[in-house]
Amino acid sequence: MILIKKLPLGIQSFRNIIEGGYVYADKTQYVYNLAEGAKSYFLSRPRRFGKSLFLDTINEAFSGDKELFKGLWIYDSDYSFERHPVLRLDISSIANKSTEDLEFSLVSALKNIAEAEGLAVDYKIPSDMFKFLIQALYEKYNSAVVVLIDEYDKPILDHLTNIELAEANRAVIKSFYGILKSMDRYLRFTFITGVSKFTKTSIFSELNNLLDITLMYQYSNICGITPDDLTRHFDAHIAYLESQREYQGGCIKEKILEWYDGYSWDGKTSVINPYSLLSFFMNERFRSFWYSSGTPAFLINLIKNKPASFLALHNMEISERALDAFEISKMQIAPLLFQTGYLTVDKIRFRGVTESFILKMPNREVSEAFNLGIVAGLTDNDENFMETAYWEIKESLNSGDLRRMLELLKSIFASIPYELHIKHESYYHSIFYALTLLLGFDIEAEVSVSGGRIDAVMELTDKVYILEFKYARCAPDAAPEAKQALFAKTLEDGLRQIIEKGYSDKFVADGKTVYRAAFAFLGRDEIDMLIG
Repeated sequence: MILIKKLPLGIQSFRNIIEGGYVYADKTQYVYNLAEGAKSYFLSRPRRFGKSLFLDTINEAFSGDKELFKGLWIYDSDYSFERHPVLRLDISSIANKSTEDLEFSLVSALKNIAEAEGLAVDYKIPSDMFKFLIQALYEKYNSAVVVLIDEYDKPILDHLTNIELAEANRAVIKSFYGILKSMDRYLRFTFITGVSKFTKTSIFSELNNLLDITLMYQYSNICGITPDDLTRHFDAHIAYLESQREYQGGCIKEKILEWYDGYSWDGKTSVINPYSLLSFFMNERFRSFWYSSGTPAFLINLIKNKPASFLALHNMEISERALDAFEISKMQIAPLLFQTGYLTVDKIRFRGVTESFILKMPNREVSEAFNLGIVAGLTDNDENFMETAYWEIKESLNSGDLRRMLELLKSIFASIPYELHIKHESYYHSIFYALTLLLGFDIEAEVSVSGGRIDAVMELTDKVYILEFKYARCAPDAAPEAKQALFAKTLEDGLRQIIEKGYSDKFVADGKTVYRAAFAFLGRDEIDMLIG
């Protein structure tokens, strides 16, 4: 009989997982390396990626119960398991609707810890209370204190659509975390986690001894499930599912990797989203579990307000400095999407002694769900409409029915609000490219060939679509005959450009069926196509 361990979905207590006989991917070697290395650390990872569980594992390691770790890497190491007082704060549970709420809630959380330790305290300022509690724990146990802070940035992230409040909350937590530097003599270990990486000057300007391990290759797999972990810990679950039902498209393990693997912080190794993996095994179906559990609205709004900015994210190359952090008042989409888990590192390119990062979407879960969400945000359609359109457009492309695709695209274009339209060819080109890319198709813009640059090339297994886009100014009240004449001339110019410049020559030699199509845009609801 195959032993199938329980799945710890939603359980962030290391002790409950171990004592309850749940699946656990051993991360204790990382705990050892951190404890024996520097003194203060910072780690950024996306939400629901195992940060809280790892923090709790550190908590237990410093609490001295060696037997709890029996069978894990750290148990047989030379780690001392010396007991230290642990001060742990989960900032995600702290109220932050105003700076007053934030300060009051921080004081209340620290007061609860103090009372549980039998310490009398009556401070009103969070930083004063924090400072007192560290000193009091040090004196009570005659031992250096371990400080663990989870989701340090939530008071900011919750209000990125309200910059004034986000900045005000930032000032509060900057002052709060700032006391840690002055408390160094009382501290054994400090570990701070969050989703975002704000510049050190904006949050941790006083805490200059904080070692950021976010992009350090030694810690690239510190959170998440590796493909080896999938084989080691979940083979029994996979075997059970294979015995119960069939999954279209082949091996379940391969589909799991396609859907949920692909997150990387070093461009070499990858990890699987743990929340999505566990949700898949619990639900026995492939779905966008992590995306559906809460996509920040401010990300959708940022791209909706600047739709062309999304195009630049496709295989974007970005410097480590630009990727590393951001300011509240100067939010850039790429770093935000990376830090929140919608983009990941594909490759690292060295330019002399500096590094740049090539970014990509990590897996099918993110690309399908996020792309559909963005398209729905760019238009007035809901995601159900866009998903139906996705399959119909895909079917029309697979069958070579470009006319059917045109009708579907017309309905999508017509739903884009008027204020987003700009009377310029590049805008329509960008929107078409964005919609097609966001719907999940392999499309490449501005493709260089011997005759010039093709606006877009869309490749399928046995077909290639050569696409040229033309915009012509047309008065809104122009007569139908004038519009038709303008359409005809614009479309003919586009198709002639494809043929005369030999845009399709390169692809004919590949043995694929080549479709040449010119698109003409006269306005928001005025789109036509000529195939040749």
